Amino acid sequence: MTGLAEKITAFKGKRIVIVGDVVADQFLRGTISRVSREAPVFILKHDSTETLPGGAANAAVNVASLGGEAVLVGVVGDDAQGELLRASLIERGVSDKNLLVRQNSRTTTKQRVLAGQHYAPQQQVIRIDYEEPEPISAEYKALLTEKLIALTENADAVIVSDYGYGVVDTDIYQAAREAANKRKIPVLADSRFSLKDLPGATSATPNQEEAAQILGSDLSPENCSRLREQLGYEALLVTCGNEGMLLIENGKPPATIEAVGSKMPVDVTGAGDTVIAAYAIGLAAGLSFFEAATVANHAGGIVVMKKGTASVSVSELLASLNGTLYSEAAS
Repeated sequence: MTGLAEKITAFKGKRIVIVGDVVADQFLRGTISRVSREAPVFILKHDSTETLPGGAANAAVNVASLGGEAVLVGVVGDDAQGELLRASLIERGVSDKNLLVRQNSRTTTKQRVLAGQHYAPQQQVIRIDYEEPEPISAEYKALLTEKLIALTENADAVIVSDYGYGVVDTDIYQAAREAANKRKIPVLADSRFSLKDLPGATSATPNQEEAAQILGSDLSPENCSRLREQLGYEALLVTCGNEGMLLIENGKPPATIEAVGSKMPVDVTGAGDTVIAAYAIGLAAGLSFFEAATVANHAGGIVVMKKGTASVSVSELLASLNGTLYSEAAS
C-alpha cells in the first residue's frame, strides 16, 4: 500500500462541495442511578451533552480532516441546536458561511441517549429525532441552488448527501450534476432512501440495505452491475459492513475489497459519511475508482472503531494503509 499512501498527499487543498441534509448529532450521556417509583424505568442522572456535525455536515468534517477544503451547502434552523452545530463545524475546520438559517424553524437533530453504570461502558438506549415539519420553501431552494452552482465553479468534486430531510430534490440534484459536469469533476451521490432518484452521477456509495431496497433481490455482483447500468453511474461502490466493499466499475469485472480492522465495530454512526468523503477526495485527487474505494474502505474501518460521530485523520489513514495502525494498537 506504500504507493497508494504516497498519493494521500494530493488530498491537501482539494475543494469538495457537499450539499444536502445537515444534521445535529446529539449525544446525551448519563449514569443509571435507580429505578423510578413512577414507572418501571431507570432514572438517568445526566452527565454530559455533546452536539456534533451529522449527515452532510459529518461528510464535510471528514473531508476537512483528510486535508481537503470542505464547502458545506445546506440549511439549519434558528435554534440552539443550529448554533451548537455551526460552532462545532467551525471548531473542526468547516465554514458555516454557506449554510442558510431558516427563521422560526428547527434544526434536524438526532438525540442519542447513552446510559450505563459507573465505570461500565455506556449503551445507546433510545434515539429521539427532532425534525422541522414545514418543507423548505421555494425561496430557500432557489438560494441553495444559486450558492451550489457558484461554489462548484472552482471545486474538485461534489457530494450530494440525501438523508430524506428535504434539501435534496430533483432540482438541487440536477443543478449539482450539471455544475459538476460543466467542470468535468466527479459528482458522488449518497441517499438513504431515494438513490434511484439520483441517476447519472459519477458514482454512489449505498450500503447493502439501500442497494437491496432498489434491487428487490440479492446483492450478487451481477445484480449490482445491472443496478449500476440502470442508474447510469461510471462506478457503484456498495458498502457491506464487516464484509468490506463491492466495487462495480463500467467495463471491468466486479472487485471485492476486504474489510480492514476489527470485525466487531464499536459504533457505526456516520460511517457512511466518512466513506463518501474519503471516496470523493480520492477521486478529486486523481485516484482510480479502485484506489479511491480502497482508501474509503480504510477510512470506514478506522471510524467504526470510534464512539459517536467521528472523523479520520490523515495520519490514521496513512497508518492503516501502511499496515501499522492495528499492529500498534495490538502491541
